[in-house]
Amino acid sequence: MSPVLTNPAMGFTVHRRRVTPTPAPLFPDDAHSPKTMAGELAPLFTGPSGQRSEASPADCPPPGAGAAGTRLANVAAGMSPGAKAPLVGIARLAAASPPAETRRKSEGRPEYFVLPVKSILNRCDSQRVPFEWTINPYRGCEFGCKYCYARYTHEYMELDGSEFERKIFVKKDAGPLLARDVSHKYAFDAPKTEHIAIGTATDPYQPAEREYGVTRACLEELAKREGLSISITTKSNQILRDVELLKRIAEKSSLSLNITVTTLRPRLARLLEPRAPRPDLRLAAVKELREAGLAVGVSASPLLPGISDREGEVEELAAAAKAAGAQWFFAGVLFLMPSSAKQFLPFIREKFPRLAKQYEQWYTRNGYAPEEYRRKISERVGRVKRELGFMDRPWEEVRRKTTPCAQMSLALAGSSAQSETSTLWALG
Repeated sequence: MSPVLTNPAMGFTVHRRRVTPTPAPLFPDDAHSPKTMAGELAPLFTGPSGQRSEASPADCPPPGAGAAGTRLANVAAGMSPGAKAPLVGIARLAAASPPAETRRKSEGRPEYFVLPVKSILNRCDSQRVPFEWTINPYRGCEFGCKYCYARYTHEYMELDGSEFERKIFVKKDAGPLLARDVSHKYAFDAPKTEHIAIGTATDPYQPAEREYGVTRACLEELAKREGLSISITTKSNQILRDVELLKRIAEKSSLSLNITVTTLRPRLARLLEPRAPRPDLRLAAVKELREAGLAVGVSASPLLPGISDREGEVEELAAAAKAAGAQWFFAGVLFLMPSSAKQFLPFIREKFPRLAKQYEQWYTRNGYAPEEYRRKISERVGRVKRELGFMDRPWEEVRRKTTPCAQMSLALAGSSAQSETSTLWALG
């Protein structure tokens, strides 16, 4: 059991807002009907383990990720097509990770493991993202969001993407490792302050944080430094536990907080994000964080075609974010890597059958929605931002990088090129 234990985050009572149903563009008019959404939550997938053999972990989506890439690598290494590669790197460490002690007794709880790692601060050299460093305190995320792009990260451990919310790996000795990493890796004297994004591939405030406190251990180390550039992205109001600590960090470094709220409809949120806090609790967290003097914005990524893109819905979500005190707002269209599509498309067929054909046409061969649709969403979100007076994110102007549209793309007004901008630090 980690020595850093915390109490559960406080709750808030906020009046729920209701969106009046209207037809969705490009999709059947009745795709949002209560009848279509009726039924129990889909069970967690428990498919067989995958066959990936990459040795190194990744916080940013690698090009060509998938089982096909692994097969090609095995062939290049002289292995027969059916042979299984020996476990190496993070896969070997994961296979040897002992169970982590837990106070939780419910049958539906995930399996927790203690994962020994060499580093907590990970370099991200990809030009697809606007940050240089990432911190992900855990591997896997209990929130179980149906659309989560980060499922591919479990494949590096020879686990199927369906295990992402069932097997949670708690990184060992996070505090001391981060203290060493920041001292030895972080470029304080770089021409521009290098940015550290916390929560790019797993939510730093998922339920595991209440027991193991890895995120807090990392923040306590960062609070000892000055001159850093840091962002945190989460769906959880548990972040309120660390308000005083965050204020200490903000006094000496640049800190921005992103709270993800993909819909105001609690029933839809529970269907899509079954174990994440309700939308009203997240907006209440935005309000309290702003009242504490912290820089806070709202991410509405990913926007789901035919599900959360109805006329007026994005606008109402943005208005609710503004009312809560959010300083910026952004939304990008759903992006599906193969491991995510493997889970998400069957979910669409079960819960939104009238959308299944459209999703399969759009996402079976490509991880992106059509460019024209993305352009319209970009223009729409940009218009909403201007009308409500949202500012740009604190370091957006100096760090803007363009790339093919991904799930966390900036939804800025203007050109098609703007709709292609990706910010994976805003984990959907």
